[in-house]
Amino acid sequence: MPTFFDSTADAAEASEALRGLAHASQGFDQPAEMYGVIGDLSSGMRSLRQALDQIADAHERKAAHAFDDDGSHEPGVRDALAAAQELHQAANLVDRAYDRLAEGFIAAGRIAWRPEPAVEEAAPSRWVSVVFLQGEEADRPLRILGELGHADAVDYLAQWDYGDETTQAALENGYVYDEPGEGTNDRVAISGDYALVMNPHVGYVSLLRRYTDPEAAPQDAEQIEPPPAQAEPELLVSYSSPGAPERADLPTAKRDGSWFEPAKITAVKQARGLVL
Repeated sequence: MPTFFDSTADAAEASEALRGLAHASQGFDQPAEMYGVIGDLSSGMRSLRQALDQIADAHERKAAHAFDDDGSHEPGVRDALAAAQELHQAANLVDRAYDRLAEGFIAAGRIAWRPEPAVEEAAPSRWVSVVFLQGEEADRPLRILGELGHADAVDYLAQWDYGDETTQAALENGYVYDEPGEGTNDRVAISGDYALVMNPHVGYVSLLRRYTDPEAAPQDAEQIEPPPAQAEPELLVSYSSPGAPERADLPTAKRDGSWFEPAKITAVKQARGLVL
């Protein structure tokens, strides 16, 4: 419990409480609880800003008592004033962080959490042919399959996948399938977005890749702005099979220096019944 008079003890307790929060906030069984946690952090941020300013002021007021380890007064005063300046700067940065936290608190207050996630209709996907090998050409991938497993066999056959070029060729030639492995004795193994289809009796092996037609993707009634585009990762980047070939390939709003709560935060808390 805080003492409200022993700065050393209260600082130690605040540090331990933040350590506990850092561990506990790794997961939330009840998402609605996050709103209250943000509110308490908002209150703590204001108190932190106040404490930093007050400690900085104390360094300035007590500068006459400052000495270094050798008993020199001037270096002690210099360090006391330097510490005060840095602490004031830290308080200003906390003040700016509080502005961002306040905006996050307001946004969180508009969320109505539900126990079950929204059910999103998945876009229909099909399979495009990457490579088909038969006879002697299929011996090597079938041997890899038997000795090392389907993941390494997929790794080997993926060297024939040239991305959009392979997809376009399959679409133009009609090598597109609803499901991989439509033959009577076909065996199918899935590895990520790849499907390995093999038939040892007939002696062939093929690799297909999952393909989603962009025009067939379902459109939501409400359009949500997408996140910034990111580079797509390579489908397979390692070739671990023995003898497998190598691929060649705010400004922020200025505050008046006060750590008191803005009116818009108070309004949100009153609406939610949260008291800090």
